[in-house]
Amino acid sequence: MVKVLGEELRPVLPEHCQSIGDPGTETVGIAVVQRWEIACRESLEGSLIEVSGVAASKASVVVRVALADGRVLSGVLNPDQPAFAVPARQSMLDVAKSYSLFGFHHILGGLDHLVFVLGLMLLAANGRQLIATVTSFTAGHSVTLSLAVLGFVDFPPAPVEMLIAVSILFLALEVVRGNDGSPTLMRRFPWMLAFGFGLLHGLGFAGALSEIGLPTGEIPLALLSFNLGIEVGQLVFCGLLVAGYLMFRRLLRLPGLGSGQAIAAYGIGSLSVFWVLERVAAVL
Repeated sequence: MVKVLGEELRPVLPEHCQSIGDPGTETVGIAVVQRWEIACRESLEGSLIEVSGVAASKASVVVRVALADGRVLSGVLNPDQPAFAVPARQSMLDVAKSYSLFGFHHILGGLDHLVFVLGLMLLAANGRQLIATVTSFTAGHSVTLSLAVLGFVDFPPAPVEMLIAVSILFLALEVVRGNDGSPTLMRRFPWMLAFGFGLLHGLGFAGALSEIGLPTGEIPLALLSFNLGIEVGQLVFCGLLVAGYLMFRRLLRLPGLGSGQAIAAYGIGSLSVFWVLERVAAVL
């Protein structure tokens, strides 16, 4: 039996509420959906709905509260925010905050996507080109993410994850090829490569967003916020790497990128080959 991430999590209801009947539980892909009907002696406004175990897990949880008066409130829980305070009225700012934080945490927890961003950094010639390249990557995955989440395209996750690994290998090869002194088209215009493969990576992001769902009536805002969170996470990751490199280069009096870039490219390539083999085996 395959263990699904988050299947051990359970909601912790306020003291003045109790469940009615057994919860409905359904596994959808790699997500677990639980539906609870509850009765409360007092208003839920201001009450905390927690999820036991979320702080110790790597799962993100979306909490949807459908009130008797027809209002539907939602929030995204993660290890940093394991409880949802039921508001009197949910604002657009609440939705934007929840989904931007989810996007931020998701990109920083996705090693394969971060390795791809590292490869884009090695491909870019300067800071302006780096920002344009990373932003193009975001634009690319925003397109397919939106199409997949809205149901216009549907691809099985296993082949998508395999192709993402292949894209990282291709990027590593492109970085190595650029070191022979003859700039390739992709090295001169890395944003083209970033946008093209961003379309592929967007299908991977869609799997994560589909796990937690989108709030009814605020789908465009949630999608935009999720993408903005990913963009900020990518730029923070790039900023930390650049700052770390400059600091160690000054302290250790390291030479320019040269050999270090080649070592990083071969490291990315080796890791991507491992992922390709692992994910091909998963598909087969």
